[in-house]
Amino acid sequence: MSTQGASTPRDSRTQSGAPPHDVGQTPSHYAKPKPIITGESQAQGIAKFTHRITYEDLTPERRERLKVSVLDSLACAINALGAAPTVACVEQAKQFGGSDARCTLIGGGKANVVYAAATNTALVRYVDLMDSYLGPVSLCHPSDNVGAVLAACEHAGRSAKEFLTALAAAYQVESELTLVAPFMEEGFDLTTPLSFSIGAGASRALQLDEARTAAAVEICGDVIPLLVVRTTPISQWKGLNSSQVALSSMNGVFLASRGVTGPRYVIEGTNGLAHALGKPIHIDWDNVKLDCFDQIALKTYNTAIPAQSGVFCTIALRKAHPFNPADIVSIEADVFQDAYDFTGGGRFGPKHDVHTKEDADHSLPYLIAVALLDGDVQPAQLEPARIEKRDVQDLLLKVTVRPDDDLTARYPADLASRVTVRLKNGESFTQQISDFPGAPARPFTWKEIDAKFDKMVAGRIDEGLSQKSKMRCVRWRASKSAN
Repeated sequence: MSTQGASTPRDSRTQSGAPPHDVGQTPSHYAKPKPIITGESQAQGIAKFTHRITYEDLTPERRERLKVSVLDSLACAINALGAAPTVACVEQAKQFGGSDARCTLIGGGKANVVYAAATNTALVRYVDLMDSYLGPVSLCHPSDNVGAVLAACEHAGRSAKEFLTALAAAYQVESELTLVAPFMEEGFDLTTPLSFSIGAGASRALQLDEARTAAAVEICGDVIPLLVVRTTPISQWKGLNSSQVALSSMNGVFLASRGVTGPRYVIEGTNGLAHALGKPIHIDWDNVKLDCFDQIALKTYNTAIPAQSGVFCTIALRKAHPFNPADIVSIEADVFQDAYDFTGGGRFGPKHDVHTKEDADHSLPYLIAVALLDGDVQPAQLEPARIEKRDVQDLLLKVTVRPDDDLTARYPADLASRVTVRLKNGESFTQQISDFPGAPARPFTWKEIDAKFDKMVAGRIDEGLSQKSKMRCVRWRASKSAN
């Protein structure tokens, strides 16, 4: 996998003073950082960055990648319509979000800006087919910002260019914090930096001044979700906790807009985020650029981003070596550490007892088994009726997932996996891949995102509306001004 053009950790911007943190290593040896309660705070730095950037700071290539992510997010949201947890979110928004209901709910109806932000975030996130940012020690889903920033822009009557600029700010803030802070290693969910990024992006959309933007970031930064949401057994809340962050954060942004202040040193202060993590956090926001898009990955298959490689490898093996799945004796998957921890039976818990969508999309044994049987992993493969079929339940028990030191050392520049299938007649087949469509070095083309959009919305919106939506995107990407 080529790494040309991919971003790497920026030492000039991440002066933490701590040694590099290896994937899978718990940083218990770090001394608690000395609190900082003087000078410009990290929250103030975020506010300055949010005010400083312009639409023109996005290079044409990065601008296109952001637009592709927006269309991808819309496809995910449409696909989530009708799922029981998202129906609950929509019903709640319509019941309690009626005051000043001027913001559109994806799928129909309106709510106020706070409930629209939360509901649309749930829709984008729930299916688990949205974008991801891959850092060296953690990851996040920048598209978790789309629902909140879109609601804030609609509430304030902003243009498409203003929407993209505010969204770019949010993407970058979340990615920067993900790049330097080992949230998951210390038991915090990967949505922890989302509160800061929504605070920044929504403030930009509402055109708050620097002081109130800083206050918004400070207030929102006090929303801290726990990693337990991703550990076995996985509940439906895994797909909704970013919606809860959006709900709380948008409330905080509007309180800040009314003059409410927040904890200035929420990151580096006494008992702040850095103290909770046991690691200093210092980002030189004056030198931060809008470059996180170089490390954005989009999903081809309906699973966590660390498992995309294993699924793609399995399907490639199936195509290269046709055989009867009934003849399989064992399946071995060698993956990088994050893939093992998230989906292979590592520190997030065992992965062979699979009976729900949430179990299935974070279980490599299930995903590899269903990929060998069906040749694909889409929402249809995560339906309860498919999950419970005897063929896949039997086959997933034959899958062993192992972390591989060499593959781990190559992550995140290389997203490699290796799958070996052994048959009853003694034959064995091995496939190894180093990337996949949608990986940072193989970003989706407009043709590929069009195809994914069509697949995701099929049967949920009529053909005319689907083509109308895509034509708007064609005009959008062809417009130099994006107004």
